[in-house]
Amino acid sequence: MNIPKIKYKRNATMGEKLHSFFINISGLTIFNIEFFKQLVSFPIEIEQIKKHMNELGVKTFSIVSIMGIILGFVLALQSYPVLQRFGATDFLPATVALTIIRELAPILTALIFAGRVSSGIGAEISSMRVTEQIDAMEVSAVNPFKYLVVSRVVATTLILPILSIYVIMISLFGAFIAVILTDNMSFIYFKNAVVASIAFGDLIPALIKTFFFGYIVGIVGSYKGYTADGGTEGVGRASTTAVVMASLLILIVDMIMVKLTLIFWPTLG
Repeated sequence: MNIPKIKYKRNATMGEKLHSFFINISGLTIFNIEFFKQLVSFPIEIEQIKKHMNELGVKTFSIVSIMGIILGFVLALQSYPVLQRFGATDFLPATVALTIIRELAPILTALIFAGRVSSGIGAEISSMRVTEQIDAMEVSAVNPFKYLVVSRVVATTLILPILSIYVIMISLFGAFIAVILTDNMSFIYFKNAVVASIAFGDLIPALIKTFFFGYIVGIVGSYKGYTADGGTEGVGRASTTAVVMASLLILIVDMIMVKLTLIFWPTLG
């Protein structure tokens, strides 16, 4: 697999930066094609996928739990005075639930996931690259791409939707805490209002895009790590650029998918 690599320069000109941008695009495209080719080939590294789902996903539950509670709490607190101005505080549970489910929970979970996981994947694989461990695997007749890349990308693709569902639930709990502090609303009323406001078309499109977000986190981190060079400095560079690129691609894909959802699922509009 011949993936073009970027030659890093501290004081690169605008032309060199533009050239590096197109190398990044072409390299990531080749990397994606190779991933799908390796994905459908045997053997499938099931144990490695399970291991990475635990390391990359399960161990992220603590940080997304804190983020989820704060998200729901702050959103409810900020929404209450606005709705109160129009005498519509009864719509607070529905407003918070739809905002969290449709957009905030999937996108914020993906960004935090990218910050923790994409950088970790980039650093881990790049350190193996600069210490020639990947070259040693190739000499030993082990497929490093399938072992290192495919298993991680599949793991991130599968675990992020689970994290997003968890964040939705914990965010609604945080919103209920805020509601208790601002309004005399019972849990039964809050729960019934949330359930009544959520339709099938609200939850499914939001969860579908988390599979794409998880794939982006895994493939970008792996790409940056797999193509790293420049010794220990290259490891740090691969880690930071993986986060930046993954976060940017997540936001772009989210924008595109929101528009496509409103076109092909007009009842959401």
